[in-house]
Amino acid sequence: MATKTRSRASRGEPRNGTSTRSRNPAFGWAGQSGAIAAAAVAGAAVGFAANLGRKLVVQGISAAAGDWDEALAAEHRLVLALFDKIEATSDDQVSARMHLLTKLKNALGKHALEEENVVYPALRRANLAHDADALNAEHGYVKTYLYELETMPADGPGWLTRARELRTLLQEHMRMEEDDVFPALKAGLGEEQNAKLTAAMNREGVKLA
Repeated sequence: MATKTRSRASRGEPRNGTSTRSRNPAFGWAGQSGAIAAAAVAGAAVGFAANLGRKLVVQGISAAAGDWDEALAAEHRLVLALFDKIEATSDDQVSARMHLLTKLKNALGKHALEEENVVYPALRRANLAHDADALNAEHGYVKTYLYELETMPADGPGWLTRARELRTLLQEHMRMEEDDVFPALKAGLGEEQNAKLTAAMNREGVKLA
């Protein structure tokens, strides 16, 4: 008795053994899209990890200095070192001046965030609100100087004069913090409180590192 067998063609299967699914360009594109999406996700993850690593390295420079006041003093020294480089430029080195100004703005921005969001509030809680308010107000003047340096011509002696005025303001600001205000705050805090303040400051610094 003959067996009824459906042919490959009658079942809709190609004679060469290749499935319709594999020959359909839509399925091929879907596979490619999935691979591209996976690569994009992997790339974003790598980029995020690299950026986080960079932030931790940058903030680690400050954290390695020790307690919060020592870390801030180390950042003060880094800022003054940038001013040394700025003051060594000549009027025809506009690109160098603007590059150094950008680095100065980034350093001061990170530093200000740590102080304004962590240290100055701690001063107010310790009944040193007057000092906190005075120091915070000076940050406003610093931002004004930075804005002026960014917008005024950098190819003349007036630019460098303005930069030196900003340095003078900052040096007095730093002296007040390092010699008077910060020692008073640290002395009034216990070991555990100082450790918490250091940890909080480092977390804040990572945001703009």
